[in-house]
Amino acid sequence: MHGGGFVVGTAAGAVGLASAVGRTAGAESIAVDYRLAPEHPFPAGLDDVVAAYTTLLDSGTPESSIAIVGESAGGNLVLATLVALRDRRLPLPACAVVMSPFVDLTLDTSSRSGKAELDPALSTSALRRRISEYLADTDPRHPLASPLLADLRGMPPLLVQVGSYEVLLDDALELVRRAAHADVDVALEVTAGVPHVFQTRLAVLDEAREVIESVGRFIDRHTRRP
Repeated sequence: MHGGGFVVGTAAGAVGLASAVGRTAGAESIAVDYRLAPEHPFPAGLDDVVAAYTTLLDSGTPESSIAIVGESAGGNLVLATLVALRDRRLPLPACAVVMSPFVDLTLDTSSRSGKAELDPALSTSALRRRISEYLADTDPRHPLASPLLADLRGMPPLLVQVGSYEVLLDDALELVRRAAHADVDVALEVTAGVPHVFQTRLAVLDEAREVIESVGRFIDRHTRRP
């Protein structure tokens, strides 16, 4: 699931990262072209991701062979999808990966001001605009809008990746803390000196190649191929 603050981005634009993850995991990758705000506010994008996943199940793909991956706002949709699936008593995927996840739409986490001068990709003012466009009249504390605030019990193994220069650093750190308290098998990878969704810079950053390889190993370890 691509990022873009819920309002920009396409599946076509996500193909490079999705393909890299698929190659390292030895798996087929699918990029989901979910509907975007403000024309399609919450929960339209989430509904599309849930529909894409259930379509895979309906086609005969076993949940044990599926990993769900997303970056930034796409990481939000990954976690919200897991919560929605669990609450509907639907089969959960084998594992999930979130990169630089934007999971607290209340903007209560504290790294935004401290990292503002280091992260060239995001600012608090830009995040506020995206939240307003995405949520419309929805309370940002809704657990499917801010999955950081959801009950995370029963989630599948989760890998969280983030850069130390990110304004969303504390989203990732708090997510790991809450997941651990919910007895989720969760792993955290913080890469020093890199900005938001550095994984997309495979052509220029050794760190990006290294963490994508880690994603592949994580997925390979937790999935069972038919």
